[in-house]
Amino acid sequence: MNKPIRTMAVVVMALFVALLVNSTYLQYIRADELNSRNDNKRVRDAEFSRERGAILVNGTSVAESVPVDDKFEFQRRYPQPLKYGHLTGYYSYTYGRNAVELTQNDILSGSDSRLFVNRVVDMFGNTDPKGGDVTLTVNPAAQTAAFDGLRELGGPGVKGSVVALDPSTGAILAMVSSPQYDPNELSSHRLTEISDAWTRLTEDPDRPALNRGIQEVFPPGSTFKLVTAAAALESGQYTPDSRVPGGATLDLPQTDNVLPNDSGGSCGGERITLTQALEVSCNVAFGFLGMEIGDDALREQAQKFGFGDRYLDDLNGQVESRFPSDPDEPQTAYSAIGQFDVAATPLQMAMVTAGIANGGTVMKPYLVDEVRSPDLDVLDKANPEPYRNAVSSSVARDLTQMMISVVDNGTGATAQIPNIKVAGKTGTAQTSEGRNPYAWFVSFAPADNPEVAVAVLVEDAGVERDAISGSGLAAPIAKRVMEAVINR
Repeated sequence: MNKPIRTMAVVVMALFVALLVNSTYLQYIRADELNSRNDNKRVRDAEFSRERGAILVNGTSVAESVPVDDKFEFQRRYPQPLKYGHLTGYYSYTYGRNAVELTQNDILSGSDSRLFVNRVVDMFGNTDPKGGDVTLTVNPAAQTAAFDGLRELGGPGVKGSVVALDPSTGAILAMVSSPQYDPNELSSHRLTEISDAWTRLTEDPDRPALNRGIQEVFPPGSTFKLVTAAAALESGQYTPDSRVPGGATLDLPQTDNVLPNDSGGSCGGERITLTQALEVSCNVAFGFLGMEIGDDALREQAQKFGFGDRYLDDLNGQVESRFPSDPDEPQTAYSAIGQFDVAATPLQMAMVTAGIANGGTVMKPYLVDEVRSPDLDVLDKANPEPYRNAVSSSVARDLTQMMISVVDNGTGATAQIPNIKVAGKTGTAQTSEGRNPYAWFVSFAPADNPEVAVAVLVEDAGVERDAISGSGLAAPIAKRVMEAVINR
């Protein structure tokens, strides 16, 4: 064989090997990634012609496929779209998938490797494959209480979120975001209607498709004082009875400015206990504590509760809560009261509260309880797992008693439940100049044997500035959610 032919043979062989390697890479290594792409029309058409599995809450479908008389045979339907839309997400021919419809797509579509035997049986039986079902951890009574509580503040235009967790497991018992949207409008098989609905949704300045529970951060205001109190107690320098400044203002170093209390007055005396400071949400006391223990201790404590991390696997789009990287002393004082550049999601503040309720251990939050095959065989069951040890058990006990005192004797009285001890903390967070502050409330109950931890954020209820407070707007909603879980 002459040299040109040998060279050509080597080139052809190399190309053949490259083709085999590329085919193997695409069909095996990148197969799952390519199949899950929203713009994969072949996979999309096949999925839309298949009976997709249901998403269930306490045995009731909140997302299901129903037969229709068109080329796709089935259409996705959401029986309670506004109440559960931010959890189920949408399943759209044009715009793909979101939320649980996205994260659990392999099970719901029937393409999961654990359903291989089912697909083989369907093929030999000449029947169409079906998807498996996904059961959520949501407590329907708690979800309804959260949904109704936000709506009753002022109708569908209210902006806010409620997140409730089981402190001992991390299971999400409720997650509601307002305003809501209707995923049914995106699951239509009429492409023009889908496009129109998408345009309305994406151009709405209130961003109803945004899950405010996990996809946006807000200044947590005085609810962050729980993190500051935790850092102070963990330092060993303070106890609930330690005396701290309680005057009307705190002189800040490096500036002529002072840090005032939200009320404009003192907190009950020039020197008060740490418990009293939490009861009345004393800015002066917690600003002082922040500068005393330092920004590094505050940041470390925040990180132990989950700040700076992404920990929720069952929903897409979670953003990280944050504590400022290098604040000066005045900025540290403001950070200690949940202002300056501190920002958190409602889920994050629910985790802070749940960690205290759970003896100092923060559990990893999860939304999917179990997945089943089309034959109802359990393929996977959630296994609760500890996420971080945020504080010692003794500090958790101290914080619990301090939070009980907030509800019994302080700013959280509107969250009281007859014959049940409630632990809580109010918050009112200043935002940009010219707009109303945010109202927060975090709590758990029963305080001696916690079943539920709640975080409520009211971003905008359409009320006057003087009517905005954590106790006035947010705490009554938290109370309803706690009662719904305890009285189930």
